[in-house]
Amino acid sequence: MEQLTILHTNDLHSHFENWPRIRRYLAKERQEAVAAGHTAYTFDLGDHVDRVHPVSEATNGQQNVQLMNQIGYDAVTIGNNEGLGFMRAQLDHLYDHANFPVIVGNLLTADTHERPSWAVDHRLLTTAAGTRVLVLGLTAPYQLTYPLAGWKPIAAMTALQELLTTYADQFDVCVLLSHLGLDVDRQIAKRFPQVTVIIGSHTHHLLPHGEHDQQSLLAAAGKFGRYVGKIELTLDGNHVVTTASASVVETATLPVEPSDQAEITGLEDLGESILSEQRVADLPVAMEADPVGQPRLVREGLHAIAEYAGTQAAILNAGLFLQDLPSGIVNANQLHQLLPHNMHVMTVTLNGYDLWRLVQEFEIARLFLRRFPQKGMGFRGKIFGELNYLGIAYDPQSHAVTWRGEALSAHRQYKIAVLDHYLFIPFFPTIHIVGKNHILYEDLLREVFAKYLAKHYPIDERG
Repeated sequence: MEQLTILHTNDLHSHFENWPRIRRYLAKERQEAVAAGHTAYTFDLGDHVDRVHPVSEATNGQQNVQLMNQIGYDAVTIGNNEGLGFMRAQLDHLYDHANFPVIVGNLLTADTHERPSWAVDHRLLTTAAGTRVLVLGLTAPYQLTYPLAGWKPIAAMTALQELLTTYADQFDVCVLLSHLGLDVDRQIAKRFPQVTVIIGSHTHHLLPHGEHDQQSLLAAAGKFGRYVGKIELTLDGNHVVTTASASVVETATLPVEPSDQAEITGLEDLGESILSEQRVADLPVAMEADPVGQPRLVREGLHAIAEYAGTQAAILNAGLFLQDLPSGIVNANQLHQLLPHNMHVMTVTLNGYDLWRLVQEFEIARLFLRRFPQKGMGFRGKIFGELNYLGIAYDPQSHAVTWRGEALSAHRQYKIAVLDHYLFIPFFPTIHIVGKNHILYEDLLREVFAKYLAKHYPIDERG
């Protein structure tokens, strides 16, 4: 009999408040497993980086990789926060100093269709007893946005079929690091019985005792480092798995050390310090935020995205702006706190009738969305907030829509600036159904706003 212990983390999203306890737990469990004669491996499933945290933003994720280097991971895969949170030029250097392999079997460069230089499509590990463990990694293949960031995503099932065929005779146990979501994991279990263990993430699901599906064991440990996963496999002399179990430990139940809080606070202070040194603009007046109103910040934001996109009209929700900006010099740290979202400006081109219909959708949803607690899809605020227009007006009595004071024409094309977020939430179907949409992926919303403020409220370096 042979025992194999697998420890796993996922979807930390830069929630470093749990990191010291996670690090100690992984080291302790691995040490105890090895002392008991087990083979032990440790994996991460991606979305470790989230630019909502100042140190992840300030270091382009490099601080996350330094923390991951403390663990001794045997392999990791990437999530959409790594893959889409950075442009290709940034992601190409995220793992420059990593001491672990990054396994991604379904992502190629958009121009040359080659495997990225920082990734491998598999890792083959061999235990002391001679069991061959094939480790694969797949990430959610966003077909719309990955090409904008410089990548060509491959459908998960297509990539997995090819990988299993390529390495068919080279493994006894197959472990899939899946950043695909629970539904896809279950489909894989049914279609590919040769995958022994599917460690899941992306949809932030928690499987406290795992899930047996066909020949596969599914495991998952929630989100934000609130849990750490553990898998135990027993194999016979022919390297065949005879028993498989999964469990999780709740991080909050793990012991706290006196130095933990200083480490956690230090990471935040480091990020804020780096960002605070980057001066952006000199504001003549304070700019207030109000998620349920029409504050100065939203008005400036509307002009910023319209100018960036080259449009005469724009739409923004006030809940995006999370705090006021004071008068005087503002820096990158203040803008990061103001707009921590992972969102981009998008243009939508519609004919007059379709624009009229889209504005009706905005108006129908207005009261509902004003205090709606929006989550996910790049949004890092609390509520969606009030909708605000630039260049568009709506008459609630007649339901008429005007474009810069003129009636809409059904035969004319109109281009407006919005956020790509509006394409991915279900409230404005006209954008998805008939909009000619173009996401301007080079800059995040806060970067667009920073460029606008720097241009219109420049710092006088002579002073």
